[in-house]
Amino acid sequence: MKRDSWYSRRTASATVVAAAMLVCARAAFAQTAQSFYTGRQLCGAAVGGGYDAHARLLARHLGRFIPGNPTIVVQNLPAAGSLVAANQIYNTAPKDGTVISLIQRGMLTAKLINPGQVRFNVAKLNWIGNMTTEVGVALAWRTAPHKSAKDLFDKELIVGGHAGVDPELTPRLYNAVLGTKFKIINGYNGTTDIALAMERGEVAGIGDWSWSSLKQQRPQWVRDGSITLLLQSGLNKDPELPDLPNALDFAKTESDRKVLELFLTQKTVARPVIAPPGVPSERVATLRTAFAALAKDREFLVDAEKANLEVALMPGAEVERIIRLIASAPRDVIERYTKAFAGTGAR
Repeated sequence: MKRDSWYSRRTASATVVAAAMLVCARAAFAQTAQSFYTGRQLCGAAVGGGYDAHARLLARHLGRFIPGNPTIVVQNLPAAGSLVAANQIYNTAPKDGTVISLIQRGMLTAKLINPGQVRFNVAKLNWIGNMTTEVGVALAWRTAPHKSAKDLFDKELIVGGHAGVDPELTPRLYNAVLGTKFKIINGYNGTTDIALAMERGEVAGIGDWSWSSLKQQRPQWVRDGSITLLLQSGLNKDPELPDLPNALDFAKTESDRKVLELFLTQKTVARPVIAPPGVPSERVATLRTAFAALAKDREFLVDAEKANLEVALMPGAEVERIIRLIASAPRDVIERYTKAFAGTGAR
């Protein structure tokens, strides 16, 4: 049967963050990558906001570089900041290359702060690549009295939180390590919901939003002066924000700095793409090769620019190196890091 006629009756699908994985086709491991992917389904899911935008960008193009050219369909699974997705892809997803997932970067250290609910080992996941590196920003709505980073230490700022991910975790860490006065209101399903809450006056700011996502989703806020940028978070400052203080500037001790750096290292792998453990090496290689090809693909890069999405693709091998770097953090740093987030998993 010709591939074109096969696709005319059945859509090969893929997602980027694991959900609805049981619909994926399975195949014997002895098959080649070419025969396996022809007419097969590649499944996954994505979370909302910036992750969703990057997942859909990836979905529009990755299939062109996979044998069989499967169509990739994004399915969203935002529960617990990718924790449910990561658990699912690690434990129940088919281990045959039919499932990939774009997860939130907080999963890289999730075991340290939420050990009771994490049922995966980051070292055993297959890292396909990373979409981009990011810097986050803390910001206040124009009606808030906070006009500089110093105000975060002097005045309480009520911010919207999404349990288990950056809008909650970053200000929680700042409070514990730096002594800021963020009051975090959880219950929002991502930065899009928090942005609406700010516009409605429910909260006065957000403790960590990707600068690139903010520009993409609320460019008018920056253009019209609706917000005040207070602080940026990253191992290095964003070139567009040279005068905005970095959280690392407020570390009082070397211990403070090391704890913050452990957390901020995750932002260098801001949009990681994974496959389950146990996938045959030739299929992992096929997925990695397809992902890497996007870095020089004009169609992909033009689409990213049109969508106002920043991309800086990182190969899977480099992601693995960063995972090893995080895992090698000194015990005293890990202990203080864990203590800073004590109780996060129950919130």
